[in-house]
Amino acid sequence: MTDTFTIEGLEHRASAAEAAVRVPRRTARPRWEEPPTVVGQAAKGLTLGGFLLIIVVPLWIVVVTSLSTQAAVNRAGGMVLWPDGLTFEAYREMLTESTVRTALLVSLGITVVGTALSMAVSVLCAYGLSRSRSLGHRFLLVLLVVTMFVNGGLIPTFLVVTGLGGYDQWWALILPGAVSAFNILILRNFYMQTSADLIEAARIDGAGDWRILWSIVLPTSRAVTAVTALFYGVGYWNSFFNVMLYMPTDSEKWPLQYVLFTYVDRGNGMPGSINSGFGTAHAQTAPLALQMAVVVLTLVPLLLVYPFMQKHFRTGVLTGAIKG
Repeated sequence: MTDTFTIEGLEHRASAAEAAVRVPRRTARPRWEEPPTVVGQAAKGLTLGGFLLIIVVPLWIVVVTSLSTQAAVNRAGGMVLWPDGLTFEAYREMLTESTVRTALLVSLGITVVGTALSMAVSVLCAYGLSRSRSLGHRFLLVLLVVTMFVNGGLIPTFLVVTGLGGYDQWWALILPGAVSAFNILILRNFYMQTSADLIEAARIDGAGDWRILWSIVLPTSRAVTAVTALFYGVGYWNSFFNVMLYMPTDSEKWPLQYVLFTYVDRGNGMPGSINSGFGTAHAQTAPLALQMAVVVLTLVPLLLVYPFMQKHFRTGVLTGAIKG
C-alpha cells in the first residue's frame, strides 16, 4: 500500500510539474506601468540608435582619416568619412618619432603613479572621515567640503608650486591635483554603509584600523574603489594644462596629450622633433592623418580599460552617492 501511495504521489507531482511547464508564466508589471506599444518601442529604438550614431560616427571618422592618404584627404576636403586608399603610413611615421614614444611613456608613468598616490590618500582620508570616533572628523569634513566651493585661484596655485621648486619638475604634474574632495566624499559615504556589526566583531578579535580597512572595508567596496580609480586615471591621462604652466619648454617631459595639443595647434610638425620634415617627409602622409593618428593613440588605453570598469559604475557611483 505504501508503494502504491508513493507511485501515485510521484505521478501526481509529475502531472503538476508538466502542467506548470505548459502554462506560460506572465511577467509581473507594476500597476502604474503601461503595457509597451509598438510606437513606444520604436521611439526608444530610434532614440538609442541616434545616440549611438552620435558616439560612433565621430570615432569612425577619426580612425578612417588617420588611415587615409593625402589624396583621399584632399578629395574629401578634410575629414574622411568613407575609406579610400587606406594606409598605415601615418601610424608608422608617428611611432618612429622619439617625441611620441617618449610622450606615451611619460603619460603612462604619470597616470600610474598619480592614480596610485591619489587612491592611497583618498582611501585613507575617506576611511578616517567615515569613523565617527576619529579625532576632529567633523571639522575636517567641513574643511574638505569648503574646498569644493572655495579655490585660491590659478595665480596663487602657480606661485605656491613654483615657490616650492615645482617648476620643470615631474611632481608638479601630479601633486597639485592629487586629491579630489568629491571622490573622497563618495568613498566616505560608501564606507559608512559597511556593517557596524562586522567591524565590531573584527575589533573584538583584535583587529586594528589598518586590518579592518584592508580585510573588511576595501574587499566590500571594490566597485566604488574601481570607479574612483578610473576617474583619477582618466583625469591624469587627459591632463595637459599643468604642463603648460610648469614645464612649457622641455619637450622631453611632455605627456602625450600636450604633444597632441601642440601639434594640432602648430599644424606643421611634431614639437621637439629632430626630423624637421615630420609630417611632410612622405608625400602620401597627410598632416591631418598624423593628427588623427595621435588622437587614436590617446584613445586606445581608455577604450581598453573602460569595458572592464563599466560593470562597476552603477554599483560604485549610485550606491556611494544615494542614501536609502
